[in-house]
Amino acid sequence: MSILAIQLLNSLFYASVLFLIAAGLSLIFGVMRIVNLAHGSLFAIGAYISAWLVGRAIGLGVPVIEPLLLRPFYRRAEEYQLLVTFGLLLILEDLMRLVWGGLPLTADTVMDAMPVVHIGGLVYPGYNILVIGIGIAAAVALWVVIYGTKFGVLLRATSQDRRMAAALGLNVGLVYVAAFAIGCFMAGLGGAIVVPSHAAVLGMGVEALVLAFVVVVVGGLGSLKGALVGALIVSFVRTAGIQFFPEVELAVLYLIAAVVLIARPTGLFGTA
Repeated sequence: MSILAIQLLNSLFYASVLFLIAAGLSLIFGVMRIVNLAHGSLFAIGAYISAWLVGRAIGLGVPVIEPLLLRPFYRRAEEYQLLVTFGLLLILEDLMRLVWGGLPLTADTVMDAMPVVHIGGLVYPGYNILVIGIGIAAAVALWVVIYGTKFGVLLRATSQDRRMAAALGLNVGLVYVAAFAIGCFMAGLGGAIVVPSHAAVLGMGVEALVLAFVVVVVGGLGSLKGALVGALIVSFVRTAGIQFFPEVELAVLYLIAAVVLIARPTGLFGTA
């Protein structure tokens, strides 16, 4: 029973991080209709910056890249958007290599400072419980912002009909900047909270991006509820896969995504 409880907590921990990445990706697509292939690199940058700040205890700001790089491609075909964001992914990967080098960075002092939780005869890191709490708080906060505030109404109106929203006097460009900033912040937050338990390494952004796409394929791209349910499904399947059949763990995730695409191409909660 203790092992089952540990595996359940591991799944919720992983789901919390995946939700932050996938929800940001879905928000950007839902409002801007751009599939941001550089989203995983923003997750990695969040991890690197967090590890770097823990070691030096200084502040650092990251500029918003939406107006300069993405806005000119809103009306272009999806192929242009994919090429631009993929190019941005490569640039950010090289930038991380230039700034932090190829060595992994850790912030394990944060994890060591947290108390542990005793479950039966086993010990579980208290920091992982904190991450689960952050994931739940982020999901509730994002839900309240999108469905319970005037700003959320503007986001949903812009996502449903950009031209009509602009005709009614909405500053669509500002809404796009805000949506992109929130999505990037969530990806960076995911990297920031995971780095005390996992070292920041080059390539972690690509791995996170692949898993985030599996989440949004299952849940539905552009759906907040889909990001939450997809993150839970992927995390529980992957945790069970690592425990019982590690050789085909990723293959099972891709198989689930393929079955969902065949049965419901828009995902469980997505709309056409």
